[in-house]
Amino acid sequence: MRDPSTSLGTTKAAAFTLIELLVVIAIIIILAGLILSTVGYVQKKGARSRAEAEIAAISAALESYKTDNGIYPSDSNTNALKPNSMGDPNQETYQVASLSLYKMISGDADNDSSRLAEMKSYFPFKPNQLYPQTQNSAVTYIRDPFGYCYGYSTVKSSAPNGTDGYNPTFDLWSTGGNVDSTASPNQAQWIKNW
Repeated sequence: MRDPSTSLGTTKAAAFTLIELLVVIAIIIILAGLILSTVGYVQKKGARSRAEAEIAAISAALESYKTDNGIYPSDSNTNALKPNSMGDPNQETYQVASLSLYKMISGDADNDSSRLAEMKSYFPFKPNQLYPQTQNSAVTYIRDPFGYCYGYSTVKSSAPNGTDGYNPTFDLWSTGGNVDSTASPNQAQWIKNW
């Protein structure tokens, strides 16, 4: 039992000092910074993995198309896209070639999704793989996980002795979110089938 005659000044109050509070706040800020810096990395890594899986699945659909039709899907639009010199997926050439690929392997030849059940589909696209994502409007291009257009080119198969293109069959790639509008694209970050 405490003696009532003891002065109040001799007992210690249990409380945090200002320095202790500042140290705890600094540690919390550092940990939050570490966590937030890894979130962007994890999202980009996830998008890259999804793009690799989609490219593999679309490539398998192209092989099925070739089995049925004797050739890979190609037209003047896919022959015009040159993967080794065109790096900006916002270019109209990218979008037109991607739309041609969509029409040939989805079975939606007239870009009217109301007749999809009538045509043979080699690849069932999900709404998040198309731009725009709404089912009511016509597709503009096949969209990669980074929000840009997939590249699809058959330029090497149309001109085997030329220097454009990489594969003798088809080139399919995503720029990996790296939009480069110069004549020489930075392909180090690309996700590709070659």
